[in-house]
Amino acid sequence: MIKILVVDDEFEMRQLLRLYLQQEGFVVEEAENGKEAYEKIVKHEYQLMILDIMMPLLDGWQTLEQVRKVSDLPVMMLTAKGAVKDKVAGLSKGADDYLVKPFDAEELIARVHALLRRTHLSAEKEHLLKYKGIIVDLNARDVIFHDKKISLTQTEFDLLRILLEHRGIVLSREQLVELVWGIEFTGEDRTVDSHIKNLRDKLKAAGVNEQPIKTVWGIGYKVE
Repeated sequence: MIKILVVDDEFEMRQLLRLYLQQEGFVVEEAENGKEAYEKIVKHEYQLMILDIMMPLLDGWQTLEQVRKVSDLPVMMLTAKGAVKDKVAGLSKGADDYLVKPFDAEELIARVHALLRRTHLSAEKEHLLKYKGIIVDLNARDVIFHDKKISLTQTEFDLLRILLEHRGIVLSREQLVELVWGIEFTGEDRTVDSHIKNLRDKLKAAGVNEQPIKTVWGIGYKVE
């Protein structure tokens, strides 16, 4: 369910936007000024805000500034101003897109879908690590290779994640111990070797032919 907050002091404009957006299956909530919009965002979760600039109490610029202190949700500015300098100002203040009144319904919907798609893909990229067909989902803590899930222990997952996050950097056994187990770990740092071996075996069994984890003799491990 995608929830959109429409912020405009004109009732007719809010109703028009609601009509267009609901026809696309979006859930729409309204605010008639920036103060009300800010209060809603603090209390509720939205996937997009369409924000008018010329409003009482808090105008669009002031509202955007306040919202950016508590949320990074996508914001589309909506205004009658069409000057290039206004568009630049909106984007530089943290807006994600800019639509000028009067607008065409098809353009509005196309921009909404594009903005949601762009921000969704950006969010996905933030929690996915990819390496030669291997996908590590940091949120779900899953490792996928060619659409098949590889069953790893928590320690094996963390070792793979850390090596991928430090790609190209040699990590010593001592560094891996600290990053995976913490500085309180009192066991042998050679325990890293046994976990790396198990991790390699599982990757190979899953069909990963080119071993991503390289041994740097006398130091530790790295992913090229």
